[in-house]
Amino acid sequence: MEFWQKRGVKYNILAQKLSKTAMRRKLARDLAAAKTPSRRRKKAENQKLRRAAKKAGINLKGKDYDHTKKKFVSVKANRGGHGKGTKS
Repeated sequence: MEFWQKRGVKYNILAQKLSKTAMRRKLARDLAAAKTPSRRRKKAENQKLRRAAKKAGINLKGKDYDHTKKKFVSVKANRGGHGKGTKS
């Protein structure tokens, strides 16, 4: 398995079979998306709720917080569209 490393983090470049140039550009896009105010608010909310749930003794293995449903759901169920597909 081939990995590409940036700032001490290893990335699997075979997942999408991208060239090194394409991988660098994708990482830049992903980082820019992760730093948007909306994503940062959602991440902070998720961390706060997750810490509180763990403190309360709730098993969160394999679960993510769904910002639409306002509850913890499986990672599989917490994909975009909620069963409506990709079309609007």
